[in-house]
Amino acid sequence: MNDFTVNEMLVMQQKLQKKYQDKWGALSPEIGKNQLLWMVGEIGEVIDIVKKNGGTKAAEDPRLRKDLVEELADVLMYYNDVLLCYGITAEELKNAYTDKFERNMKRW
Repeated sequence: MNDFTVNEMLVMQQKLQKKYQDKWGALSPEIGKNQLLWMVGEIGEVIDIVKKNGGTKAAEDPRLRKDLVEELADVLMYYNDVLLCYGITAEELKNAYTDKFERNMKRW
């Protein structure tokens, strides 16, 4: 299985943003708030699939699973837009994630 890296997602999202920059406008820290709100909307769509069908059915039914994964991909697209808006690199994210992981491993 090939891993799908944050860097790969960021490059793809940059291409998408460049292609539609005239329509969507440039990403910036000020636009980050809007991207976060759109991401929360997509998370709501993920929640709706699970809430309406149950977690097991959403995971096992091929049609629902396809919808679930597609909505999660939408969440990740907005998430990557947020990273781009604030200029957060994959390396910064890795460092913060690792630090948080280590703190959580010692928590309880």
